[in-house]
Amino acid sequence: MGQIKVSKLPIEGLYIIEPTVHGDDRGYFMETYNQNDMKEAGLDMKFVQDNQSMSTKGVLRGLHFQKEFPQGKLVRVIKGRVFDVAVDLRKDSKTYGKWYGVELTEENKKQFYISEGFAHGFLVLSDVAEFCYKVTDFYHPGDEGGLAWNDPKIGIKWPELVGEYKNSASAEGYKLEDGSKLNLSEKDQKLLGIEDTFKF
Repeated sequence: MGQIKVSKLPIEGLYIIEPTVHGDDRGYFMETYNQNDMKEAGLDMKFVQDNQSMSTKGVLRGLHFQKEFPQGKLVRVIKGRVFDVAVDLRKDSKTYGKWYGVELTEENKKQFYISEGFAHGFLVLSDVAEFCYKVTDFYHPGDEGGLAWNDPKIGIKWPELVGEYKNSASAEGYKLEDGSKLNLSEKDQKLLGIEDTFKF
């Protein structure tokens, strides 16, 4: 019997993966990735790189994608709590421009698989979050793309975040409910909305 439970989500190409956790008074053990179990669940991706990042409360990374070398991502949180989001950028998809978000925590141990063709981002809700992810293609400098995290056309509902949209991706005027300042990179604050980024 497989060690993971794979659930399809309302947007095709997105999956929640939950491991079987074996625990006792010493602690726990779980398989975080098993190629055979994934294949049995219909996921036959090949990962080429593992990444890990640490972020502090209020940090929002995203929404990012690679243009010519799209990456599938299997993401999880090993410390803390984040709200993780994928936005469908496949122009021939019936869910183009739609988003899905899930809370990933060190306690729930959920993983989120995001197929190629999505933008990805996350907001840190705990004091610190450590974030791990596997990718199906290498990072290609100069191939990065991005979308405004607060584009009203996409309409992501970021939990615990308050502020008013002022026609830009600037973090100014936004904070978490506990008063923590929203923290974005300078680059992410200059990103444009989906209609300005993709002119078909």
